[in-house]
Amino acid sequence: MKLHSSSTEKYQTVTGYDRAGVEINAQRFDYSVLVMPEVSPRAWPVTRFEDLKAEHFEAIAADKPDVVILGTGERQRFVHPRLVTSLSSQRIGVESMDSHAACRTYNILMGEGRKVTLALIIEGNAKAA
Repeated sequence: MKLHSSSTEKYQTVTGYDRAGVEINAQRFDYSVLVMPEVSPRAWPVTRFEDLKAEHFEAIAADKPDVVILGTGERQRFVHPRLVTSLSSQRIGVESMDSHAACRTYNILMGEGRKVTLALIIEGNAKAA
């Protein structure tokens, strides 16, 4: 699904998404990824929702976003609160949603100038971080 017809040069924008990956500024990623508006996308070492650990969210907390949008795949799933303690203790919100909704929401919040992180799980694909 194409979300935007053109990319931006200054901000990391989701320009497309399907089950097997995501496009950020028309560059394809077929593995789980962390995306922030002004930082190049980086691999997120998560291959399945069930494998999420507190350490995965601690890495996000170090970036100090205002909110984390967690894309959990084809359906919305919620993480256990103990996994996101590093975020909630810093008053960083976490919203879980299916990946299509997460990509759209990230673009909206990014467009509003929010310091948002998209943590997108692409199941079954891994890349060494």
